[in-house]
Amino acid sequence: MTTPREVVVHPDAEVLAQATAARLLVALVDAQSHRAPLHVVLTGGTVGIRTLAAAATSPVRDAVDWSQVHVWWGDERFLPEGDRDRNETQARDALLTALADALPAENVHAVPALDTLVTTPEAAAEAYATELARFASDHADVPAFDVLLLGMGPDGHVASLFPGHPALGALGATTGVHGSPKPPPLRVSLTFDAIRTARQVWVVAAGSEKADAVASALASAPVETTPAAGALGTERTLWLVDAAAAAGLPGGATTA
Repeated sequence: MTTPREVVVHPDAEVLAQATAARLLVALVDAQSHRAPLHVVLTGGTVGIRTLAAAATSPVRDAVDWSQVHVWWGDERFLPEGDRDRNETQARDALLTALADALPAENVHAVPALDTLVTTPEAAAEAYATELARFASDHADVPAFDVLLLGMGPDGHVASLFPGHPALGALGATTGVHGSPKPPPLRVSLTFDAIRTARQVWVVAAGSEKADAVASALASAPVETTPAAGALGTERTLWLVDAAAAAGLPGGATTA
């Protein structure tokens, strides 16, 4: 079961990042009044990392019980540990290092990096799927994600699921990706099967170069041409965009 998409438009990318950070922290606080532990899926990209950096400096940050939060990633560049292009590395710099005293290290579930033991994206994807399954329940493949954040590229891709790419049809929880049209070519990604299990899916996009893809996804274009159209949550699907990215929406957009 999925829900209709909601759209919130912010004036610019900086306000978008600040507002998304605040929204995420409040969502975690609210959810913790009902259940624990929580599972949140982070994204990379310019706005995604700016959102994490904003969360690090927010006074609401300390209202979250981070000992009861598990952190995952929607996709990762298949590169060595510590590489500056890895989403994990950027997220640690932006937020996770600041939470080191509150967020247990074992609650941070990074996608395995390229090393002498993990030599292919498929091996990393398989290991990540095993880790996801450890925290799943009711015979599911993945945990019950509370919030799953996704960025979106100008081509409409989310995670590392690109238009016309074979990974779009991957089954199971994770997939290795070869030949990514956006460097680096080797990646690991959650599949749509995994993304669509999340309670809430938030797609965050900023910039005029995203406007066509935002309009296409919100018009329910085919996933093969605009993968972001397939990013749907079971309880809520929220599009958080800036005014430039919303420019192609019919009838204009109301700014929050």
